[in-house]
Amino acid sequence: MFGGPAAKGSERTPKLNVAFFLLQAQGGGSLTGLLFTFVSIGLVFYFIVFRPQQKQQQRHRQMLADLKNGDRVVTRGGIRGTIVGLREKEDAIILRIPPEQVRLEVLRSAVEGVERPEEEAK
Repeated sequence: MFGGPAAKGSERTPKLNVAFFLLQAQGGGSLTGLLFTFVSIGLVFYFIVFRPQQKQQQRHRQMLADLKNGDRVVTRGGIRGTIVGLREKEDAIILRIPPEQVRLEVLRSAVEGVERPEEEAK
């Protein structure tokens, strides 16, 4: 049983043939089951990953479209300021940055969010 290489080879051959035969017999009619599994996984990914991401992008685009003078915004770089000018042609906005009232021009797409006034947030 635990002999040399010839003994190991002769033991494995019948086992491999039986395993191969069982695998062939099992996989014959499960194409619809396999297809159902892949479609189910695809739907789960769509509703858990892709759909929420699309909704978030849509909300961000709407927020960028609704920007107006006087809005307090935060850029992706963390700069906080108040919009004092919009340049529709260049798709840019001009921010006033406190405390020295510095004016900074940034792309509209660099705005991460709009800050609510404190009395509205409560």
